[in-house]
Amino acid sequence: MTERAAVNSQDASTHPADQPVRGAEEEIAPVAEPAARTQTPAVLFVCVKNGGKSQMAAGLLRHDLAVAGKEGAVLVSSAGTQPGSKINALSAEVLQEIGADIGGETPAQLTPEAMREAGHVVVIGAEAVVEELDGVTLERWEIDEPSDRGIEGRERMELVRDDIHLRVRELRERLLG
Repeated sequence: MTERAAVNSQDASTHPADQPVRGAEEEIAPVAEPAARTQTPAVLFVCVKNGGKSQMAAGLLRHDLAVAGKEGAVLVSSAGTQPGSKINALSAEVLQEIGADIGGETPAQLTPEAMREAGHVVVIGAEAVVEELDGVTLERWEIDEPSDRGIEGRERMELVRDDIHLRVRELRERLLG
């Protein structure tokens, strides 16, 4: 250390000329490591009328989260590209059988804002047309359609419910890790 530097460190002078020159690495604060994800994951389920399949998926995910003690761990919503006026009664009935309640839900219109807010959109079935948005993850579930095999009514709806339920469980695992 030079004599001047030794004197300056003892005097603790605040005059700029008396301050030691610092390297650039000392002037810039180190970049912090990226923080762990703290935002609650969200998913928006979409079908055409938002009265059956997308409502079933949303109801099943909410139900599964509640049963697992993780209610609210994922923000869940649903919408339709051409929403109907009410929930499909048979959809609500077959969900009620396993403890999921969608009876109080109402169909909602799909909007770009809802898609951006969720950040993850699941389109159920081939009929709903949803345009991609930057920053939004979009996936499509081509679910089994029992009516193509002549299966109708309650049996059809139970098969649709079970197919959607398997996919919802897999999605829950992906979202929560």
